[in-house]
Amino acid sequence: MIILGIIPARYSSTRFPGKPLADIAGKPMIQRVYERSAKSRFINKLIVATDDNRIIDCVKKFGGNAILTSKHHKTGTDRICEVISKIESDIVVNIQGDEPLIYAGNIDSAIKPLLEDKRINAGTLAIRITSGDDINDTNKVKVVVDTDSYAIYFSRSVIPNNRSKRTSIKYYKHIGLYVYRTKFLSIYKRLRPGFCEIAESLEQLRILENGYKIKVVITKKDSLSVDTPEDLTKLLSLIKNKSIKI
Repeated sequence: MIILGIIPARYSSTRFPGKPLADIAGKPMIQRVYERSAKSRFINKLIVATDDNRIIDCVKKFGGNAILTSKHHKTGTDRICEVISKIESDIVVNIQGDEPLIYAGNIDSAIKPLLEDKRINAGTLAIRITSGDDINDTNKVKVVVDTDSYAIYFSRSVIPNNRSKRTSIKYYKHIGLYVYRTKFLSIYKRLRPGFCEIAESLEQLRILENGYKIKVVITKKDSLSVDTPEDLTKLLSLIKNKSIKI
């Protein structure tokens, strides 16, 4: 079985142009992501999918694999669909290119359900929210799951709404790592965005709105994303103060 890890890396980010090449303690961000992802026990092919030759050159310089893709893709999943038309695979892992501290154990945890159950076409991760600020932060996507750990809904709003004011309600933050069967991605790319996806600006809702399921694995290990230059400054400060290991 070929398990292909793909790291979409776009150069022209609106909030942080050139983000994949940002220096993090002596290495570009994309190298940090690549090297940590390569520690996965299950991934046996790893590649960066980018729209810019500067990122291609960077990846090749540190000995990684990269492929040039169209500049016109709207989402990382669209970019991945182009890659799988050129590279053989059975399972595809969509690894975020802006998470330089990604934990390989999380990648494997998300892959495992698809190895154990052939009926599962898509999987992702979530972690319990312990901060009240995160619950109300619209940049932190929340997810609720059913009794079999399949996603019911993803939202930027607080879900479920604690109308009863019960203190026992658990909230979960979605971690944006996705695992797909390659055959399912051929279905996905034909699906049209639905009302909820457009309203929430969350592409994973396209799967739910079209009647398919996403398996959610609850992890205890969070992942820190770098979306803006301010996020990078905070990360570098944590590294300098030895609050985190790089």
